[in-house]
Amino acid sequence: MSHLLKLYLFAYNSLQAFGWTISLFRILSCFIATKSVIGAYASAGDLICLLQTCAFLEVVHGAIGIVPSGVLFPMMQWGGRTHFLLAIVRRIHEVQELSAVFITFFAWSLTEVIRYSHYALNISGGCPSWLTYLRYTLFIVLYPMGLAPGEMWLMYQALPYIKEKNLYGDFFASVPFSYYNFVTVVLLIYPFLWLNLYLHLFKQRRSKLGKQHHKKKKI
Repeated sequence: MSHLLKLYLFAYNSLQAFGWTISLFRILSCFIATKSVIGAYASAGDLICLLQTCAFLEVVHGAIGIVPSGVLFPMMQWGGRTHFLLAIVRRIHEVQELSAVFITFFAWSLTEVIRYSHYALNISGGCPSWLTYLRYTLFIVLYPMGLAPGEMWLMYQALPYIKEKNLYGDFFASVPFSYYNFVTVVLLIYPFLWLNLYLHLFKQRRSKLGKQHHKKKKI
């Protein structure tokens, strides 16, 4: 990998880590100040929308081969999160103060602070072993937390508003189903799509932490 490419990837991951750190700080500061979870979107929603939109670059990175992640799993994660965030939460004001938004944003932010910091420090050659351990361990709790009481529960709660507002009715007018039907189907298949990603992360965990343990034994 060329020096310029390493510099670009270090800058990208560092900026994402910084952005998600700010998001996490805003979410927790709001929670501590108000002793309530209803302010998560107001405090960090716009920033998280920006960070998640920019994360499409990771799909591009995998597609052109500058990182070994491939396209499928980055696209699945980006597509699922972006649909949830931009198509539902950002468009339906009634759901923005639900506890599921706080749960999702907290799980995402903590996950991404660790993930992007790990990537950036790996590129620089100075990633501590404890950060690698956190990167490949905390997802075991944070991913299900963000999914079940977070994304899925909020999408379920959003269904009546989607139906009432006939959300994206003009776009779906030319097809034999509505956006309400689409989200209902998404809710049914979401756990199965998510399980593929979750199992993929366990494979990565065995690979990365296994290598780390092997290195320690050699030392």
